[in-house]
Amino acid sequence: MPTPFRSSLILAVVVVLTGIGAGLGGMLLALLLHGIQHLAYGYSLDSLVSHQSFLWGVTAASPQRRLLVLVVCGLVAGLGWWTIYRYGRPLVSIKQAVSDKMPIMPPKTTLAHAVLQIITVALGSPLGREVAPREVGALAASWLSQRARLEPPMHRLIVACGAGAGLAAVYNMPLGGAVFVLEVLVGAFSWPAAVIALATSAIGASVAWIGLGAESQYVVPQFVLSPTLITWAVVCGPVFGLAAYGFTRLTGKARANAARGWRLPVLSLINFTIIGGLAMLLPQILGNGKGPAQLGFDNELSIGLAALLLLVKVLITTSSLRAGAEGGLLTPGLANGALLAIILGGAWSLLWPGVPLGAFAIIGAAAFLASSMSMPLTAIVLVAEFTRIEHDFLVPIILAVVGSMCVSKLCQRWENAG
Repeated sequence: MPTPFRSSLILAVVVVLTGIGAGLGGMLLALLLHGIQHLAYGYSLDSLVSHQSFLWGVTAASPQRRLLVLVVCGLVAGLGWWTIYRYGRPLVSIKQAVSDKMPIMPPKTTLAHAVLQIITVALGSPLGREVAPREVGALAASWLSQRARLEPPMHRLIVACGAGAGLAAVYNMPLGGAVFVLEVLVGAFSWPAAVIALATSAIGASVAWIGLGAESQYVVPQFVLSPTLITWAVVCGPVFGLAAYGFTRLTGKARANAARGWRLPVLSLINFTIIGGLAMLLPQILGNGKGPAQLGFDNELSIGLAALLLLVKVLITTSSLRAGAEGGLLTPGLANGALLAIILGGAWSLLWPGVPLGAFAIIGAAAFLASSMSMPLTAIVLVAEFTRIEHDFLVPIILAVVGSMCVSKLCQRWENAG
C-alpha cells in the first residue's frame, strides 16, 4: 500500500509527464500540418514555421494546383478512413475515455486517426485540426495513468487533462485548455481538477513553444469599445445562438449519416474534388476557417464576400462530414461566427456607423463558438487568448455569449419537448 507522500509524488510525476507528452504531441502535429501545407501549395519551403499564412499560400498557388491538391485530399481521406474503419480497432472518443466505463483508446488506431485529420486539414479540408492533438494528449495521459496505476476517478481526470493540454499546445492557449477540461470534459469544478488542468495545459503550451514559438493565433488591430458595440452585442447575441443551433443540427445529422464502406472513398473523392473546383475561384474556403476569420478581424471582407464565404463554408463543412471525413468544428465555428457578424455588423452600420467590421467579427466569433460547441466559458477565454484583445472588450463578448447561449438552449428545449 503506497504512502500518501508516495502517491502524491507519483501523481505529480504523471501530471508533469502528461503536460510534456501532450505538448510534444501537439507541437509535432502542428509542424506536420505546416510541412504538408507548404509542400502542397509551394510556399515557405525553407521554413516549417513562417510568417506567410496558409491563406497567402493557397491564394498564391495556381487554381489548377488547388484543384489537384483537393483531389489528392479526397483520395487520402477516403482511402485512409476506409482503411482505419476496415482494419483498425474501434475508435474510442475522448468523452468515452473519460466516462465511468473508461474504455481504453487503441494506440495505433487513435494515432492513425489523428495524423489523418492533420494531413487532410493541411491539404485543405474545411474541418478543424483541434481534435487530433486532443486525442494524442489523451492517449499519452492514458498510457501514463495506466503505468502509474491511478485510481479510476484520477485516471479519468488525467486523460481529460491530457486532451486539454494537447489543445493548449497546438493553439498556445494554456488557460483555455484548462477551462475546456473543466467545462466540457469534466463538467464540474474542484480544486484538484483545476490545479491539475492548469498545470498540464501550461506545461503543454510551454513545451510547444520550442517548435512553434509563443505567437498568438490571430493578429488583430486595436479596437475601441463603444456603447454602439455593446448595444449590438446585446441585440445580435440571440441571432448567433439561433444560427449556431441550426449549424449544430446540420453537422450533427451529417455526422450521424456519414458514409461508410465503399461509399466512403467514392463520396470523399467527389466531395473534395467539388471543393477544389470551388477553390479555383474562392481560395479563402480552403482549410479550417482560420483564413476567413483573420480577414474578418482585419476588416478586409465586404459584406457580400462574407455572406458568400459563410454559405460555402457551411455547405462544404457539412458535405465533408457526410462524406466520411473527420475533424473538429472549433475553428470552423469561430470562422462562421466572424463571417455572420460581418453581415449583421454591416447592416447595423448602415444606421449607426463608426464601428469597424473587425470588432463585430471578434464578438460574433465568440458568441457562435460558445453555442455551437456548448462551451460559453471556454469560448470567451479561447477568443481572448487567440486574439489577445483589450480587457474591456470582454464586456460585449460576454453579453453576446449570454444571449447566444440562452437562445440556443431554448431551441434545444423546444426540440426535446417536441
